[in-house]
Order: sequence, then structure tokens, then C-alpha cells
Amino acid sequence: MTKSVKVTVTERDGRLYASTGSAWEPVIGYSRAVRVGRTIQVTGTVGVEADGTFAPTMKGQAKRALEIIIAAIEALGGSVGDVVRTRIYVTDISKWEEVGQAHGEVFAHIRPATTMVQVARLIDDAAVVEIEADAHLSPEEAPPR
Repeated sequence: MTKSVKVTVTERDGRLYASTGSAWEPVIGYSRAVRVGRTIQVTGTVGVEADGTFAPTMKGQAKRALEIIIAAIEALGGSVGDVVRTRIYVTDISKWEEVGQAHGEVFAHIRPATTMVQVARLIDDAAVVEIEADAHLSPEEAPPR
């Protein structure tokens, strides 16, 4: 699922940081994901493609956002099965089923706690969905790759 996402991992002061090279990371001053101990927090992620474009559908953008999220979690030593919470922000709640289908394709057997809310706008006018995720790794989890 995550082959098309490039993730760079750095370490500072006992924390691991994942960057996906998004144009917004250095401007706003954030990381795609941060691991402290066995916890990984993934920032709000829009479904931007590597070339800076967005899929035309909410489902397509949700699938890409989830691909980026899972790549960041895996780069920090976790897996999709470690996700315990997601938060989904959409610009048109009437299309919730599109996002729900994409979310379900990834998390159907994991069933993390989740929230979906409508917001007025996201960071790019072409973005229609943004997703956050929290993961908690089991004690046996492998060290970050």
C-alpha cells in the first residue's frame, strides 16, 4: 500500500520524526508523524499526490491520505494494526460514505475509534478530506526502520 510514499525519518531528543516532504511541513513547522515510546501521532493528512495534484473524488483523496498515513506509521516501526484512533475532516459531510468506504477498506478488521466532522475549508482549495491517526505499538513491536 505504501510504495509510492517517500518517508524520511530523523531522531532528536529521544523522539522519532517522519517527514513526507509535504510543502506545508517546513512552512508550518510540523512533522507528518512523531513517535515517542510506543505511541505514534500522525498529523492531519490530505490526499495530495506526489506531483501536487488531488484526486477528483473524496474517496480517492481519502485513499491517498490513508496511504500516506500508513507509510509514516510503518517508517516509524508501526503497522496499520497499531492504529487506535482516526479523525476525519471533510468539506461536504453528504459524501461521508465515500470516505467511510476508503476508511473501511483499510481498517475494517482493526476498527479504531474514529470521528468524522464537516469543516468549512482545508489547507488547499482542492483538498476535500483530511485524516489524522494515532497508533499504539505493542511491546513486541519491531524498532523503527
